[in-house]
Amino acid sequence: MSNIIELGIKELRGLARDPALLFLIVYAFTLNIYTAATAEPETLNKAAVAIVDEDRSQVSTRIENALYPPYFLPPQMIAPNEIDPRMNAGVDTFVLDIPPGFQRDLLADKAPQIQLNVDATQMTQAFSGGRYIQEIVTQEVNAFLDRGNGDEAATVGLSLRARFNPELDKGWFGSINEVISAVTMLSIILTGAALIREREHGTIEHLLVMPVTPADIMLSKIWSMGLVVLLATMFSLFVVVEAALDVPLRGSLLLFLVGAALQLVAATCMGIFLATVAGSMPQFGLLLMLVLLPLQILSGGMTPRESMPEVIQWIMSAAPNTHFVIMAQAVLFRDAGLAVVWPQILALIAISAIFFVLSLQRFRAFLR
Repeated sequence: MSNIIELGIKELRGLARDPALLFLIVYAFTLNIYTAATAEPETLNKAAVAIVDEDRSQVSTRIENALYPPYFLPPQMIAPNEIDPRMNAGVDTFVLDIPPGFQRDLLADKAPQIQLNVDATQMTQAFSGGRYIQEIVTQEVNAFLDRGNGDEAATVGLSLRARFNPELDKGWFGSINEVISAVTMLSIILTGAALIREREHGTIEHLLVMPVTPADIMLSKIWSMGLVVLLATMFSLFVVVEAALDVPLRGSLLLFLVGAALQLVAATCMGIFLATVAGSMPQFGLLLMLVLLPLQILSGGMTPRESMPEVIQWIMSAAPNTHFVIMAQAVLFRDAGLAVVWPQILALIAISAIFFVLSLQRFRAFLR
């Protein structure tokens, strides 16, 4: 045990002398999480919209009042001759032109049309924003036409309640998901880089003449690099996610950290295995791309597992990320307890044990 502790302290000292890895740790658990939560590239957010109201009627006012933050900036009222100059200058992403006599034609069942001008150079907002505005206009027009018709019995009211994320804030999901991804990524990178650094500096040969076993060397790398990632995870959850982003952490952080520790064991073993396969740091980087991308994309963190083919779900059930994502989201979002996530905990224990045995066998062969 003393050998394992001393070797782990050696790993921590080596990490402290590597500014590139230190910067990667700080970036992954701070700025990367903050930008992922606030950028919101897939969600309509504060889109610039202007309205040409040539009707100035009750229904046009309803449409104007329905375009509100955070999806849109407060609508700017402009004249018809300002449409092209403002859009050419990139001032407005959407311009809604309500023609004169719009309300009169609606009441007369003449099916009037509204013109929506879209700046399609703002691709993500243009795609979703046009659909948003179309739905808003349709809802407001239908609500105006249905008022006072007395046919309330035929109307079905849908009461929506969003659980665990009432405002449907993408930042809540993005920040937690980035923390989960960073745990796996940094665990693999730190342990793999530590082993390759020892081989490149020739210190691995020094260890072989000391009274230590390959298991001692592996365990020292696992506990030292795992401790660094675990501390960084705690800092990120408390300071970045909860304090800076104001994302509520509803579940037991202790239970989450237990699951994170099991994930760290599996991921650090994976990093050691990849480092024994790679001959140099560039080769290790290429292997990381082949391993990390499928793990992150297919584990359920980016897209729901239910939407994937069954064969992919079955294959990814052997990956620790899949169970860690399920457990972390259940604990941090839905306040799930051990009675709910115990299958994922057992799966992480089994997968971590298997990965440790396979990595130890490969590491012993690597040292011969």
